Amino acid sequence: MPEPMDPGALLEVRGLRVEYATSSGSVSAVADVDLKLAKGEFLGVVGESGCGKSTMLFGIAQLLNPPASVTAGEVWFKGENLVALTAKSLNALRWRDFSVVMQSAMNALNPVHTIGYQFRDAIKAHAKWSDTQIRVRSAEVLQLVGIDPVHLKSYPHQLSGGMRQRAMIAMALLFTPDLIVMDEPTSALDVVAQRSLMAQIKELQRQLGFAVIFVTHDMSLVSHFSDRLMVMYAGQVVELGSTRAVFDDPAHPYSKGLLDAFPSIRGEKKRLTGIPGAPPNLAKPPSGCRFHPRCPVAMDRCRQDEPELYPVGMAQARCLLHDPAPAAVKVEVES
Repeated sequence: MPEPMDPGALLEVRGLRVEYATSSGSVSAVADVDLKLAKGEFLGVVGESGCGKSTMLFGIAQLLNPPASVTAGEVWFKGENLVALTAKSLNALRWRDFSVVMQSAMNALNPVHTIGYQFRDAIKAHAKWSDTQIRVRSAEVLQLVGIDPVHLKSYPHQLSGGMRQRAMIAMALLFTPDLIVMDEPTSALDVVAQRSLMAQIKELQRQLGFAVIFVTHDMSLVSHFSDRLMVMYAGQVVELGSTRAVFDDPAHPYSKGLLDAFPSIRGEKKRLTGIPGAPPNLAKPPSGCRFHPRCPVAMDRCRQDEPELYPVGMAQARCLLHDPAPAAVKVEVES
């Protein structure tokens, strides 16, 4: 019998592992992720391209296609293990209880149908509403994202990129779900449109109370909007904690490297350092800590000992610098 779900959590992920089947064997793209998400919480997920962010989201939402599959773990949502559900049961939950806004979602709209037709199609697939109910709800969600309902008659090419992106978020809100998963929804927008969209998502969350998992490669984008921050590297969670704790005092050298790689608009000028090297080949990940080949403070034991997520103040970090065991070498990460 599995352990009961934490009553304070909307979503609870336990030991999630996602692998890709290849001709040379299985490649673990997501390795043993644990996560709890509270109702109404905004979780940002950051990391370099290829670190497993999107694969983790697809594993949580059960949207993986071969050769990818969940090979271990559980995903508990509102008391049900999504990994164990049939496709029919999952379809009943999607859109109504949780929805997904894909990467480059503004290009996911069908170019030969109006926005209103596509909203209608999504509603008809999950509910038996009258035409009047569909028209009213479609207009309501467009207004929620700041688009005049007259654009229900518009085709995607008649909208700007930002409007198409907001239309996709409106579609995700049709049934007012408890959880919205967003995979880099701002990646194709300019910085002004990004900021506007982020502010609108946060305001909608405040109004409607849904939880958000927001994946991005841009640390600065979530700095003012997320409640907690998850940093991923090579398929693993390397740091997890409150956003302010991670930004003010990063506990993992990789988190510090990400923060040092983007400029601040305040304070004195400083040279951007970045992170040397490249992420590892997940078909043959390094022994010990997966970050040690690129780490500026790596120790000898980092090459052999695989770290766990250790508590560090208001966060957790997968770094042997924070190993509480007596044999651990106590060294502070330079700030």
